[in-house]
Amino acid sequence: MLVWAALFGIVSIGLFWYARHQPFPEHGNLAASLYLFTSLILFIAISSPRETSPTVPPILAVVLGGWFTIIGGYHMGRTQRDVIVAPFSGIILVSGLFGLVTRDWTEQTSTEQIGNFVIASIFVLLVIYLLFRGLVVGIQGITWSQSGLRQLERGLIHGPHGAISHFERSWDMEDPALNAMSHAALALIHRSFNQEEYENHLKRLERFGGWDSVDPSWIEAINSRLKNHETLDLSEE
Repeated sequence: MLVWAALFGIVSIGLFWYARHQPFPEHGNLAASLYLFTSLILFIAISSPRETSPTVPPILAVVLGGWFTIIGGYHMGRTQRDVIVAPFSGIILVSGLFGLVTRDWTEQTSTEQIGNFVIASIFVLLVIYLLFRGLVVGIQGITWSQSGLRQLERGLIHGPHGAISHFERSWDMEDPALNAMSHAALALIHRSFNQEEYENHLKRLERFGGWDSVDPSWIEAINSRLKNHETLDLSEE
């Protein structure tokens, strides 16, 4: 029981840590919170006068790990808003599967042992892929661009989690249009704060074709959010 509680706790800490460096940290924080809660429940169960069934922790691992692996996989493949929930949840899922399939291992027939081993191996390969896809390949540039736009809506411009920081990460060597959009956004933002940076990004934007290479709707979206931010500042004053 202690091992399972520690596993959930370690995974939750890892998720909390990596979520801080994600453009949309709420996905990782949600999974981490539930894993941490599960860890605390298992720690409490250790000192419970009534012994907890040994199958409870692996079942919890399979259910929670499987659920968040599916959710994380959806965000990784479709929305591209998160790449850490799936691999970390996959570790929980595989641990739960091993805990279940190895239970009463000596009493299983050879066919059952081979079948369980094959199933567990398939999920291990899945986790390896998710780890590579999430922690090695990482977040796509377009996702940082989307989160930068959201930070502008919130009025968060400066700082490590501000819009400027997010747009500075939204590059893609294979997508010049995205790079042009990023430089355009940074130029528009710095136009009101830092003339030197404004001219710097303006020069870089010219390499991709200038303002004509950027969709007018993108420029309008940035300007409208900047105007809202300026209006908010004036109202606060």
